[in-house]
Amino acid sequence: MIEIWWARLSTQRVAPDWIADFDAAERERLAAYKRQEDQDRFLLGCTIVRRLLASRSQLPAASIRLDRRCDDCGRPHGKVRAEGAELSITHSGDLVGVAFHPSIPIGLDVELVNPAVDALALARVSLAPAETDDLVRRPPADRAAAFTTYWTRKEAVVKATAEGIRADLTKLVVTPPDQPAAVAVWPDHPDPIQLVDVDSAPNHKAALAALTAAPIEVSLRDAAELL
Repeated sequence: MIEIWWARLSTQRVAPDWIADFDAAERERLAAYKRQEDQDRFLLGCTIVRRLLASRSQLPAASIRLDRRCDDCGRPHGKVRAEGAELSITHSGDLVGVAFHPSIPIGLDVELVNPAVDALALARVSLAPAETDDLVRRPPADRAAAFTTYWTRKEAVVKATAEGIRADLTKLVVTPPDQPAAVAVWPDHPDPIQLVDVDSAPNHKAALAALTAAPIEVSLRDAAELL
């Protein structure tokens, strides 16, 4: 079972004293955010991770050792890692989410649907030709939501593989938004990848990917239980 812990900024109190549990790299990254809402999202995501792992290990949240080193540059902005846990953090709009499994690599992505986005322009650099053609055939009013569904599915996959922005999203083909989520074609990765859409919040789209051949089960949890 893969757990997904959701928190909503609009209803969840963000406490500045949570910073006491952070390590030096997390404090530096938190300070780099200029907007209060971005600081709150990062503070909330880090705290959920630390308290979730603390509850599993029976240790204080401050003692949890997290590794965020980027595989390319060594800076602490890569996929978060911890001993005995596979994790993925995401935030957009009103939502902050953390996915957890003891051993299966996973990727979680959520995005706020922006009706003003130029979906076709973004599609040309991030979608495969067949996906872009599907988007063009849709009514203009439906394109932002459809593009966001494509995007979250792809982002979930490249988060699970830890490739992130290094991946060529135009080679990764996922199913259309009105079909169950799945990886249709990805020549660079022949290994099995499970993909599902995830319930999140109004005006948001979310997806979860797992590097496994077995069907995945998802448990949605309220992060307020941890906070």
